[in-house]
Amino acid sequence: MSKKAYHVRNWSKYNKALVQRGRITFWIDEESISGWYANENEGRGRPKKYSNIAIIAIVTLKQVYGLTLRETQGFVASIFHLMGLHLETPSYTQVCRRQSTVKLPRLPKSARSIHMVLDSSGLKIFGEGEWKVRQHGWSKHRMWRKLHIGVDESSQLIVAAVLSKNDCGDDEMLPDLLEQYQGAIHQVSADGAYNSHACYDEIARYGAVPTIPTQNHPKHKPKTKAQVKRPRDKVVFAIQQQGRKEWKANSGYHRRSLAETTFYRYKQLLGGNLYSRKLENQCIEALVRCHALNKITLAGIPSSLRNNKSQF
Repeated sequence: MSKKAYHVRNWSKYNKALVQRGRITFWIDEESISGWYANENEGRGRPKKYSNIAIIAIVTLKQVYGLTLRETQGFVASIFHLMGLHLETPSYTQVCRRQSTVKLPRLPKSARSIHMVLDSSGLKIFGEGEWKVRQHGWSKHRMWRKLHIGVDESSQLIVAAVLSKNDCGDDEMLPDLLEQYQGAIHQVSADGAYNSHACYDEIARYGAVPTIPTQNHPKHKPKTKAQVKRPRDKVVFAIQQQGRKEWKANSGYHRRSLAETTFYRYKQLLGGNLYSRKLENQCIEALVRCHALNKITLAGIPSSLRNNKSQF
């Protein structure tokens, strides 16, 4: 079977977006510079010298360019020197301490009702590479964190994100993802890991249509509409009437793959490892990358169109 050939329709705009990603001013804007220092009367106790915006800007640069804390301090100081700005740079120890308590802005909210697609993926925090394990076996097992995200199917922006330990099930984090998003949701699509009555009921509580495939032979199979009692029963009944393949096509389930595409871009552009040692810092590190990826997405992403002719 031949592969479908695609071509990018907006190459000119996408090319400019690729160039824009490397600009320092794209990541340190006028708002960051003007609000670099904190308000002296803000908060209790000893006043903070550097604002939330300053710490977020520094942590973002660290994640985008793959720098260590010490390298980030020198990098920011050299940027201010080249730009002729008389701003001080916080030390790497200050950034490390503040990272765990920094208040990140909310992820974006659409003005319209959205179709949210969910997925999760592991981010490595400790352990050995695959080559070493294949050649010499285990000596220290790998450790992971799981990042759970909700993506707006239309804009492809991350609108909800939660970091958990690797032993946390995907279905357990669904309420947190839905609660985090403050806008309207008309449909939620996810894979079979979310296949439970609790997930269906939680989605229905927000007035959204759950689009989650059930197992091939569920215990409760309603044969008539009168036997449909819970939101999950509707999907079971629809699959029985239409067939699994037709149900996926008719319900828009295949749009869920955009969440997988988002994770691919996340790991390709920003990495699949977390470098902080404390869980609090790891959470900020993962969420800052989500904000950075959204900024990259807003700058421009490729719009692909499938060719009529297939290539062999």
